[in-house]
Amino acid sequence: MSRYADYRNAFEGIPKPFAFLDLDLLEQNIRHVLTLSGSKQIRVASKSIRSREVLRRILDFDPKFIGVMCYTATEAIYLTENGFQDLLLGYPIWDTEAITNIARKVGEGNPITLMVDSIEHVDHIERIAKQAGCKLPLCIDLDLSMDFMGLHFGVWRSPVRTVTDGIRLAERIASSSHVTLDGIMGYEAQIAGVGDANPSTKLRNQLVRYLKRKSIRQLTAIRAELIHALHAKGIVPRIVNGGGSGSLSSTCTEEVVTEVSVGSAFYSPSLFDYYENYRFQPAAGYAIEIVRRPKANIYTCLGGGYTASGSIALDKQPKPYLPEGSKLMPMEGAGEVQTPILYHGSEKLQHGDPIFMRHSKAGELCERFTVLHILSQGKVIQTMSTYRGEGRCFL
Repeated sequence: MSRYADYRNAFEGIPKPFAFLDLDLLEQNIRHVLTLSGSKQIRVASKSIRSREVLRRILDFDPKFIGVMCYTATEAIYLTENGFQDLLLGYPIWDTEAITNIARKVGEGNPITLMVDSIEHVDHIERIAKQAGCKLPLCIDLDLSMDFMGLHFGVWRSPVRTVTDGIRLAERIASSSHVTLDGIMGYEAQIAGVGDANPSTKLRNQLVRYLKRKSIRQLTAIRAELIHALHAKGIVPRIVNGGGSGSLSSTCTEEVVTEVSVGSAFYSPSLFDYYENYRFQPAAGYAIEIVRRPKANIYTCLGGGYTASGSIALDKQPKPYLPEGSKLMPMEGAGEVQTPILYHGSEKLQHGDPIFMRHSKAGELCERFTVLHILSQGKVIQTMSTYRGEGRCFL
């Protein structure tokens, strides 16, 4: 049978729309990440997972998985209260109540590290830590984007863009009795988050690959120079975090990097079809139901318009996955209440049949569903709750 027939049979009787996770493909992706990461430890990026049960499964798979990169303070507190340890906030927070709550958890012995990129961040957190009577661990966000001939290649994150910037901020932290420097993070968004093998943009692919090669040389040098300079001053961060699912092959070769962050690779959303050096398995997706057939070879499904965040582009739309050869209609795309699918293949599709879709990005899928239906060895064996299914919405 075809994979479509296998999936249709396995999920028969489950009301659509529903989200699913193929456990066998997830484990293939986990093993592939372990191979690509070499000797580096791996921090799981929760933004791409958004399920406490899936996070736990990944972390328990191998000792190289050492902690979680969170995206909000409330999520970090929630995970801490559910037994997760070694949490790194991937983004700065300012809300006084949120930082106070983090300070309370740290004071109780829970390792949570806050992200900073300015003196203002440090001053603000220091005041709160002093009031709370604890010492808060901080991580400096080092910006690793690149400017090239008027083009900003990367994302606008941190104002810490030079070695001098990093040393100045590290020394400010080191001078405090209520905060401590726990880590340096540099996320290579222009490497990890930009595809370079999209068949519809061949000329752009060549430019992106060139800029990636140039950027890797530059960011590798900056990161190494900063870490060596800090060591010379007696400042030795526990964490030197880099990378993402799309930059493992380069980041893991850097001597100064102690750990890499990985998230999207585990589910492998459709954006990861367009990377030259990576081939992960499409482990997660969702199913929508055929409810009408307005014309031969057009199958209209209920709902399905789960478009990804970021810049507006065609690759942010969800992608029909099974049956193979399914396509969105270019004038309609994926809609809020209906999605027409064009299909000319050999599968005999009927009313009530599923069309299996893949989200463009990883974790946003779980914001739409309360559970993931878990498939293994061709059978649905259980469900796992998403954050939303546990009544949580962190952003």
